[in-house]
Amino acid sequence: MVEFKAVINDGKSGKSYQVDVTGHHANSLIGKKIGDIVDGIFVGLPGYKLQVTGGSDKDGFPMRRDLPGPRRKKLLVTAGHGFNTPEDGLRKKKSFRGNAIAPDTVQLNMKITALGAKPIEDLIVKKDEAPKQ
Repeated sequence: MVEFKAVINDGKSGKSYQVDVTGHHANSLIGKKIGDIVDGIFVGLPGYKLQVTGGSDKDGFPMRRDLPGPRRKKLLVTAGHGFNTPEDGLRKKKSFRGNAIAPDTVQLNMKITALGAKPIEDLIVKKDEAPKQ
């Protein structure tokens, strides 16, 4: 059974929300790539549109936009994504996950591109709160 933790960023308010995605909703996200727009119903936000911006796999390796497929690969990087150089010209081989969502993916980063009818605070139930009656 595939299970993801989706971190959803609301750019207007500056808040982030974490949602557990399981079951057939998680299965329908497999194969999507970084930059794809998905329907918010997959993460419990009907009416919202979300863009996949990244994620990480079960071992903590980050997804990279320019690496195709769901595979893990070592790349020689100079600066930027996943590597901050202490001095100029330094290069290092680092492992990255491809840009496609796979069953090995654990965390998904998403941002809201289109708002729904209800506010996001009403749709996301926090784990320590009881559902509103």
